[in-house]
Amino acid sequence: MGRTTATLLAVATAALCFSCFYSGAAAAASADTVADSCDAIRDFVDVAFCASRLGSVPGAASADRHGHLLMAADLAAASGASARDAAAGMARREGDGGGGDPDARDALEACGILYGAASVPALRLMRGYAAARAWAAARALLPLTGQAGIGCDAALEGSATAKARMAAANREFDQLSTMATALLNKLS
Repeated sequence: MGRTTATLLAVATAALCFSCFYSGAAAAASADTVADSCDAIRDFVDVAFCASRLGSVPGAASADRHGHLLMAADLAAASGASARDAAAGMARREGDGGGGDPDARDALEACGILYGAASVPALRLMRGYAAARAWAAARALLPLTGQAGIGCDAALEGSATAKARMAAANREFDQLSTMATALLNKLS
């Protein structure tokens, strides 16, 4: 093997090693953006839940904290809409046939109202303002964004069965709206 061939082989090997290292480092850096955002709000959310939910969103691995805020707001709004639909469905079933519990029906209807008329629209508006980096307007909506889970849970105090049926939906919404709120507070 001549000197030129050996030199070319060494340069090619070095370039390949650099390329592999850079690709691996870039992938690791991308994967860490979710972990970094979740770690930044660890005082408010379960980091594993945060990483799991944000990590499930396409594009999260390469997004910055602002992108993660928008994703968390979308996740919370979707969770709230699902909880609203679940509460409305349960309320209808409590009212069907006259054999249901009227107190549970009323409490479930209250849950549907809290989700549908307060928290979900507030999260969607907050997301829009946050996307435009209109921080003051986004922060003004914070008192409404998380109220549905807390209010629904309180409304259901008199009905253990209905409370148990809504517990998972309320808890998921609380966690997701807290993620969105905490990320907004970190950015604004």
